[in-house]
Formats: sequence, structure tokens, C-alpha cells
Amino acid sequence: MDIRLHYTEKGTGEPLILLHGNGENSGYFVHQIDFFSQKYRVIAVDTRGHGKSPRGKAPFRIRQFAEDLRDFMDELEIERANILGFSDGGNIAVTFALKYPQRVNRLILNGANLFPRGMRLCVLIPIIIAYRFVSLFDSVSERAKKSAGLLRLMAEEPQISPRELAGLSVRTLVIAGTRDMVKDSHTRLIFCSLPDAELAIMKGDHFIAAKKPQEFNRIVWNFLEK
Repeated sequence: MDIRLHYTEKGTGEPLILLHGNGENSGYFVHQIDFFSQKYRVIAVDTRGHGKSPRGKAPFRIRQFAEDLRDFMDELEIERANILGFSDGGNIAVTFALKYPQRVNRLILNGANLFPRGMRLCVLIPIIIAYRFVSLFDSVSERAKKSAGLLRLMAEEPQISPRELAGLSVRTLVIAGTRDMVKDSHTRLIFCSLPDAELAIMKGDHFIAAKKPQEFNRIVWNFLEK
């Protein structure tokens, strides 16, 4: 790996890695870090180019972030972990699990999508427009270049076929809000495509982990403890 990822760690026990969403950092999981550290070794990671993690030279792609996660786990000598990914973090988590299933104990996908059209059009269309506009200036402005990179992740990635999920034997919790930016039908498509999964739909929007942490944490805790 050409960079070293910044992370926050708390607690001991079985590892639980937390992956934040697009344009965020590990601080998104403040309520999860404290709660799950009662029993787990919680590790909240800043993705490449997010938070305090450097951008590096490697491609700014979901697949690269998944490789970064593998290198990160190797660096910390973590052979196997539970992984909770939110939004783009969920997309990284499922990409990682598809390639390295032996490294994942249990998987929690919160507000993830397999491809951009899994998002509601009222969310996706403004993202595509913004990406195309900002891309016009990415060669002359570092700020525009960074924004274009983040927007491209949502406008063009990931590109996972539901059929790929059929071979993923990792026990998975698919969890989303009733008013999530990801279509309800798409969340259910992910759930139905996985051979060993549970589905939880909470009242709320895309950010249920931050806005309703008690209910969110209880659902995830019960899943991990089964």
C-alpha cells in the first residue's frame, strides 16, 4: 500500500471494522465506537483521501479502497473481522467480501448499493450533474479535482451484479432507512441476492446510524451476537 490509513481504535475482543461513507471520516461512527467497544475491538478507519488518511497515488476507486482494507488488516495482523460499512463504506465492504470472503466473519451493509441506479433518481441525477460540472475544472483546481473524485464514486461506482452475491457465504445484515437515498427495492434486491442474510428496515433516512444510534446499535448487536 502506498499510504497508511488513519484509524481510531477502542476496546478489545473480536475485531469490528467500521467503514464510513463518501466525503466523511471515522467520526461518523462516534456512537457506534463507544457502544460496541464494550465487547469488540472496534476499529474505525478513514478511507483513502478521507479524514486524516492521505490520498496517495493509487486510483480513487471502490476496488482500490477494498485493497487498502486488505493491506490495513495485514498491517494490524487481523486475519478475520466483522465489517460494518455505511453507504460507500458498505460498497467497499461488499467488494472486499466478494474478493476476500475468508477475511470476513460477519458483514453489515448499511445503505449500500450495487450500482448507481440503485439510488433514487432524485439523488442520483444531481450527483451526475455536479460530477460533470466539477470535472470541467479538475485540471486547474485541486479542490475541483477532489470533489470530482468523490462525486465520481457515487456517479459511476460500484458496478456489482446481483448474481455475484449468490456465491457470498458470509452471514450478512442488510439495514437501511425507510426514506433511504437507496431505493427500497434495491436494498431488498441485495438482501434477496445473498444466500445467508437478514434484512432490517428502520424508520428514518440514509443516516440512521447517526440519527437513531440506540435502535441501530441494538439491531446490529443482536445480529453479531446470534
